[in-house]
Amino acid sequence: MYTISKTFAFCYGHRLCGDKGKCKNLHGHTAKTAIVLESENLDDSGMVYHFDKLKETIGRWISENLDHTMILSKDDPIAKLFDSLNERYLAIEGDPTAENIAKLIYDTAKGLKLPVICVEMWESETSKATYIP
Repeated sequence: MYTISKTFAFCYGHRLCGDKGKCKNLHGHTAKTAIVLESENLDDSGMVYHFDKLKETIGRWISENLDHTMILSKDDPIAKLFDSLNERYLAIEGDPTAENIAKLIYDTAKGLKLPVICVEMWESETSKATYIP
């Protein structure tokens, strides 16, 4: 079995409506995520997947949808304010925790037909969540 991973960095804002502490307030992170792919066989070039193709697919999606974006729960009442101000945001199921963002990236990579097996998501240098289905 072969695995590869590629890491992408992005900045995002969020708040956790269900949090009792300071994360209930709007704040931001400089994050990085690692996409891990797996294959029993290598392609004709001797690769699991070309790193450039990862950058062009999931890397582009991260850049266009998560980077410099406010990520909110679809039930967050502040989304109405963002709508009224024509501000960019992404609404997701549940609070936008590192765990839920990792799953969102995983699901998107799967939808792009990547042989992804897990996604790691660091919201800071010392805090990381991993999604493995």
